[in-house]
Amino acid sequence: MTQDSVKRVLLVAAENDALHGVKVGGMADVIRDLPPALAICEVIADVAMPNYGFLAQRYHAMHMVDIEVYFAGEHHTVAVYRMPRPQNKDDIAAVSQNDADDSIAQIYLFDHPLFNHHGKVYCDGSADRPFAEDATKFALFSLCVATSLVQGVLPRVDVLHLHDWHTAMVAMLRSCVDEFAVLKALPCVFTIHNLALQGIRPFTGDDSSFGHWFPQYMGKLNPIADNSLFDPRYDNCINPMRMGIVLSDKVHLVSPTYAREVLIPSDYIKGFFGGEGLENDLNAKCQQGKLVGIINGCVYDEVNNTDEPHHHDYVALLLKAENTLIKWQAKVANVNVIDSIALTRISQYKHALLANTQLLKNSQLVPDTDRFLLTFVGRLTEQKMLILLQPFIDAEGQTTTKIVLDVIVESLKRHQPSGVFMLLGSGDLHIAKALQATAARYDNFLFLHGYDEALSEQLYQSGSLFLMPSSFEPCGISQMLAMREGQPCLVHGVGGLNDTIIDNVSGWVFNGETLAAQGQALVERVNQVFELYGSDTWQQVKHNAAKQRFSWDDVAKQYLAKLYVTNANDH
Repeated sequence: MTQDSVKRVLLVAAENDALHGVKVGGMADVIRDLPPALAICEVIADVAMPNYGFLAQRYHAMHMVDIEVYFAGEHHTVAVYRMPRPQNKDDIAAVSQNDADDSIAQIYLFDHPLFNHHGKVYCDGSADRPFAEDATKFALFSLCVATSLVQGVLPRVDVLHLHDWHTAMVAMLRSCVDEFAVLKALPCVFTIHNLALQGIRPFTGDDSSFGHWFPQYMGKLNPIADNSLFDPRYDNCINPMRMGIVLSDKVHLVSPTYAREVLIPSDYIKGFFGGEGLENDLNAKCQQGKLVGIINGCVYDEVNNTDEPHHHDYVALLLKAENTLIKWQAKVANVNVIDSIALTRISQYKHALLANTQLLKNSQLVPDTDRFLLTFVGRLTEQKMLILLQPFIDAEGQTTTKIVLDVIVESLKRHQPSGVFMLLGSGDLHIAKALQATAARYDNFLFLHGYDEALSEQLYQSGSLFLMPSSFEPCGISQMLAMREGQPCLVHGVGGLNDTIIDNVSGWVFNGETLAAQGQALVERVNQVFELYGSDTWQQVKHNAAKQRFSWDDVAKQYLAKLYVTNANDH
């Protein structure tokens, strides 16, 4: 297959920010932005995803057909809907039979009760049965996609492009089950957005296990399954992520640096996150020339986005944060402690502004564009927060009673007495408790426990410095969004952060050989960067950050050249 012969690609994914309510992480941005970029290259990129109980109804998608599948020992009916990819996710219009046009990108929605979880993409699950509910629904979803392809429900495509563990069983069915063998003629690409999440479940002995989902295939799988289904570390466990790696023709990592990191075993004591137990399979793919690292892109509005940084407005940001907190509280019975602390801090900040006559005009607050704002937007996970929450080890090697975050907030107070660190994020409740403790101790740290898209956009636009100290970062989109708005970033030199930030040129980078050293290096770098604020060097870095371009148009061309060109002996 040559690049010119690729006309249609099917993206199979759990998330898609082209529609409302189905974004959790960076995968959603990719599935939103890749189809229009590929369209410029004259490639139609359709998307197959679960309906989650509400998408088809919200967008008035057209019901195509009901398919029958045999799953968990029973016959199931799954409805398939289609709709053209909307130009804007607020575009909600009925799709009639006459509007079904295969010449434009379509979104195919698969509807079944197992895919519905209170309008959420992923289930919360329980610690003693990780991935159980999600693994079951995505196993059924994968079966539905494979069945639809074999039966011709979906239009013929030239490349099958699977995203993360949720869809990896499509590759397994294609390679290991005779009734889907016709799909072997279809080149299969597997993209890893986050190797740390692998969807591991038992092979047998559980309601959420391979044997329970697919009793009809037990004892009938092709021999290749013996070496591809099972996790290399845990007996009697399947690993969907491994299936995607071993059984796809090409494996794609979402940045060149991450594609190198995953070839090395993880070392948690040293704070290094690499192959996560699958490094041998990834190395084998690399040696075959079938492992590719391509950075994700970012969307730029070139009409309104000059290369000059934006000027932030602290007052407008405070009001937006306050309104967001009030909106969150309207949905709960009682104000929780974290939100109470945040509301108190905002009240204190507003009082301080009112006391400053320079910021008053006709009894109204005027924009405050000089205040230093340290910002963070991201999920509360160990990946994002581990370094910040480590006990701080001082220059003498002594472990202090403070965590790294405390020391950074104290440094901010010394260098910028009126500066504020605003952190927006939701996720792990234990991490939230640790952030709550810091927010209670320091009046210049505002922790907003949740996520709001409009507030996050304002933080990107208004911040002075964006902090992204991830322990690992396959690609990262937050740093691109901050730079797009002219906010320079201080990041850990891993994964996509290493590929998008040039130290002392378009931002600042820290590193460390151990977790403790990473915490020390972050604090040291923070102090150095704070001291640069307002200097010619700072202004140049800020200007350079705003000029950076990680265009999806360029990324799409790399997809065509490196991923969608598959040799005949690759599958």
